[in-house]
Amino acid sequence: MASVSSLADEVSCPICQGTLREPVTVDCGHNYCRACLTRYCEIPGPDPNEPLHCPLCKEPFRLGGFRPNWQLASVVENIERLTLVSTLGSDQEDVCQEHGEKIYFFCEDDEAQLCVVCREAQEHQTHTVRFLDEAAGPYREQIQKCLECLRREREEIQRIQSRENQRIQVLLCQVATKRQKVIFEFAHLSQFLEEQQSVLLAELEKLDGDILKQRDVFDALVSEEICRFSTLVAELEEKLGRPARELLTQVCKSLHCMDHEIKGLASMIPDALPTLQFWDSRTPYGNPRSETRKCRKPEAVSQELGQRIRDFPQRVLPLRREVTTFLEKLCFELDYEPAPISLDPQTSHPKLLLSEDHRRAQFSYKWQNSPDNSQRFDRATCVLAHGGFTEGRHTWMVMVDLAHGGSCTVGVVREDVKRKGELKLRPEEGVWAVRLAWGFVSALGSFPMRLALQEQPRQVRVTLDYEVGWVTFVNAVSQEPIYTFTTSFTQKVFPFFGLWGRGSSFSLSP
Repeated sequence: MASVSSLADEVSCPICQGTLREPVTVDCGHNYCRACLTRYCEIPGPDPNEPLHCPLCKEPFRLGGFRPNWQLASVVENIERLTLVSTLGSDQEDVCQEHGEKIYFFCEDDEAQLCVVCREAQEHQTHTVRFLDEAAGPYREQIQKCLECLRREREEIQRIQSRENQRIQVLLCQVATKRQKVIFEFAHLSQFLEEQQSVLLAELEKLDGDILKQRDVFDALVSEEICRFSTLVAELEEKLGRPARELLTQVCKSLHCMDHEIKGLASMIPDALPTLQFWDSRTPYGNPRSETRKCRKPEAVSQELGQRIRDFPQRVLPLRREVTTFLEKLCFELDYEPAPISLDPQTSHPKLLLSEDHRRAQFSYKWQNSPDNSQRFDRATCVLAHGGFTEGRHTWMVMVDLAHGGSCTVGVVREDVKRKGELKLRPEEGVWAVRLAWGFVSALGSFPMRLALQEQPRQVRVTLDYEVGWVTFVNAVSQEPIYTFTTSFTQKVFPFFGLWGRGSSFSLSP
C-alpha cells in the first residue's frame, strides 16, 4: 500500500498537488495538469515581455509549447485503478459496504472489488474475476514499464540539461575572453588616438602661430610702404597743381629723383604697382620712355608655409592605416584562431595527388601507388588532416579551385568514420561537411540541402568549437555565413576533405 502511495506521488501535479489531469509536458520536461498550467500562464507578471518560466526549475518555455503526455495519462489511470484495488489497507475499506463481508476479489469487466457474496451474484457469473493480488499483478507490470520509460526520458532530459549547461559555461568563458580582448585592444587604440590627437593639435597650433607671425610681418611691411607711396603721391599731386612756370622749374631734376624713389620702392615690395613707367631725364621735356617694370604680387604667406598647410592631411594617413590594422587585428583575435594543419598521406585516396608539404591536393584519374592500410579511404576520394582535436576552438582556411563539373567537400569527421567501402556524408555517419560544387553549395545534413548564397565561395573558413559542438563555415573573402552544424562530440574529430573532377584542387592557407 505504501508503494501505491509513492506511485501516486510520482504522478502528482506540482501546482495543485493533486493527481495529474490531462497531463501536458513543457519544454524542460516537467508535467502539469493542463488546466493548472493554463491558469498559471494567465497570471500577469511584472514584465509583460518576459517569457514564461517553469514553476519548478524556472526554465523558460513557450506559451504554445504544451505537449499532451498520453503515456503519463495512462499511468495515472492505472495507478488510480491500483489504488482502488488496494483500498489503502484499512479494515473499514476492506469490507464490502453492501454485504459487510471482506473483499477478496476484483472483477476486471466491471473494474469492481467484490466480496464472496458479490462474487456469487448473477451479474458477475460470466465475468473474469480474480483475487486482488492476482488482478493487481498485470497493472503493476504496466505501471512499472511506464515508470521505467518515464525515468529513461527524465534521465535523457537531465543528460541534455547537463550537456547544454556545459555548453553554456564554455560559451560564457569564450565571451569573457573576448571581452578582455576587446577591452585591451580598445584601451591600446584609445591611448594611440590620444597621442595622435596631441601630435596633430600641436602641429595645427604651430601652423596657426606661423600664419599669425607672417601676417604681422606682412602687415607692418605693407603699411610702411603704403605710407611712402602716399608721400610720393602727395608730392606729385602738389607739383601737378603748380602753375606752368613753377612746374617747369627744375622739372627734369625732380622727375629724375622721383624715378629713383619709385625704383627703390619697387625693389623693396614686389608688385606694389601693376605697371611702373619711368621718365627719361635726358629728354628735354621728360617724355616717358618705353621701359616698364613688372613686379610680383605681394604674398602674406610664404610658399614653404603654404606647402605645410597643404601637406597636413597627409599626416592623418598613418592614423587611418593604424585604425584599419586595429580592426583587422580585432576581428582576427575575436574570430580567427588558426590551427596549423596538414594533410595525412596515410589516409589519402589513391586518386588524390598531395604536394610535398602536404598542404595541397589535386584530383587525378590515375591511381597512385599508395600502400593499402586501415586508415586509407578506398572508395571515397577523401583525405584527413594530421592530428585531430578533442577539445578547444580551431579554425583553418581552404582555398578551392574547381574545374568544370568538379566538387570539393570540407568539414570534420569522427575518428571512427568509415574508411572502406561507400561513405555516406551525413551527421549520422560521423560527417559534418558542406560540398562546394560547380555552381552551387550544399550542406550535407541528414538530407543534403542546397544553400542560397550571394556568391560562390572560393575560400572557406572552417571553425570547430569542440565543447560547444559547432562546426561553422564562412566565405573567407566576403565574410558571408555559409552553414553551421550543431552537435555533441564524444570522440576525436579530424578535418576532412573530399575532391572530385579532373583538374580540381584545394589547398590549405598558411
